[in-house]
Amino acid sequence: MISSLNEDDIRLAHRLADIAADVIRPFFRASFDIDVKADHSPVTRADRGAEQAMRALLEKERPEDGIFGEEMGVARPDAKRVWVLDPIDGTRAFIGGRASFGTLIALVEEGKPVLGIINQPIHKERWVGAKGYPTFFNGKAIQTRSCATLDQALLSTTAPWLFEKEGEARFDALRPHCRDTLLGGDCYNYGLLASGHGDLVVEQGLKFYDFAALVPIVEGAGGVMRDWQNRPLDKNSVGEVIAAGDPRLIQPTLSAMGL
Repeated sequence: MISSLNEDDIRLAHRLADIAADVIRPFFRASFDIDVKADHSPVTRADRGAEQAMRALLEKERPEDGIFGEEMGVARPDAKRVWVLDPIDGTRAFIGGRASFGTLIALVEEGKPVLGIINQPIHKERWVGAKGYPTFFNGKAIQTRSCATLDQALLSTTAPWLFEKEGEARFDALRPHCRDTLLGGDCYNYGLLASGHGDLVVEQGLKFYDFAALVPIVEGAGGVMRDWQNRPLDKNSVGEVIAAGDPRLIQPTLSAMGL
């Protein structure tokens, strides 16, 4: 695939992150109503408002591109380039006043992510990954850390009870092989992994908007993201995700999970 990604796309992604942050910040640790969606996940005015603001900018600046947002669905799904938006990844953490949530923005070409941003608007932390570029954290290039064996790996996941029953059993089989395990974190785990503060993230049940932005960030920092069959992630992936800061961890992880 020859990407049409350019500097204007990266600048636009930054603008999207900025306007979403402006909507989200006033709601953080404030009083607001919480609705429950059909999949039993929570949603707030901050989620909807941030996505609406990003979509309005995209309609103005990129009217020919598609949009796929968690809260407001799909526009022009057959476009060659599609912006994938998750205004608040980690809404439960946001509701609980924890600044471990983030806004996810991805540009996808031919079903494959080529640009991704994780923006944490409270701490003002931003990871940017783009095909052909190194990953940047707040303007500085970053790298994952070396970790060749599972017994030295710091494993993270948001919550194993979000897995399917069989998937949770596979995660439980992996965990004792790792040095330690951290729970919680949502997209923040992947940013920290890209910055060299973690080694492995394993999750199940993710949607495309949950992981599209993460792929360029992790891989641009020297890591790798795969599904549970060791295949690259794209729009057709089922949401079984492994992110490894050191690519040598992928095969031992799959083996420990019985895959």
